[in-house]
Amino acid sequence: MSQIEPSVLKRAAAMRALDFVENGMKLGLGTGSTAEAFLEMLAPRIRGGLSVTAVATSERTAEKARTLAIPLADLDALAPLDLAVDGADEADRDLNLIKGGGGALLREKIVAASATRMVVVADASKLSTILGRFPLPLEVVAFGHATTAFRIAATVEKLGYNRVPAILRMRDGAPFKTDSGNFIYDAAFGAIVDVASLAAALSAVPGVVEHGLFVGLAHTLVIARDDGVEVIERLV
Repeated sequence: MSQIEPSVLKRAAAMRALDFVENGMKLGLGTGSTAEAFLEMLAPRIRGGLSVTAVATSERTAEKARTLAIPLADLDALAPLDLAVDGADEADRDLNLIKGGGGALLREKIVAASATRMVVVADASKLSTILGRFPLPLEVVAFGHATTAFRIAATVEKLGYNRVPAILRMRDGAPFKTDSGNFIYDAAFGAIVDVASLAAALSAVPGVVEHGLFVGLAHTLVIARDDGVEVIERLV
């Protein structure tokens, strides 16, 4: 178990991610506490003369960026992006990710897919040998969402995942709504034996807008540990 506060580790990872930022870059800014630590590190560089323009993956991130005077623009005006920097709820050493704990997975994936390079920042607690410890977020259309959840359960059962609970995410007594107006179900797989196959199967379910499996999108994983920061690069 880490002897250092998670917030300190997140800031250490965010500081290392700054090494990938160059003057004139078009950036994608992730969502979540680690991504926000990156914004807080980036802002002083901008005040010092670094020139970048960014796209936010959520209204929460956009508000934070505006507060820090980080220049923002629409994705359609900036794409392709040079670099996206984001956190992860869980990652493996093949740089497969589970994201969406903050409810921004759809926009996060669109921005990641629009970037030449994606750098993921996290502390060591997020690194797993096999993904699935963190419940997988599934963004679904509000219309017929319970029926969609039934189709999800039937689809994953065919892949050998039996009795995987998919729980509708709630907030203040009502279904949580994403920035795009969709609902989220969280599915506790425990262990995902074939990430790519599950990702493809979930993408084919009618009503599923997006899922939190990020496969082949991350290029670099920056992991902060008690004894330093490890940088893992995707081999292919």
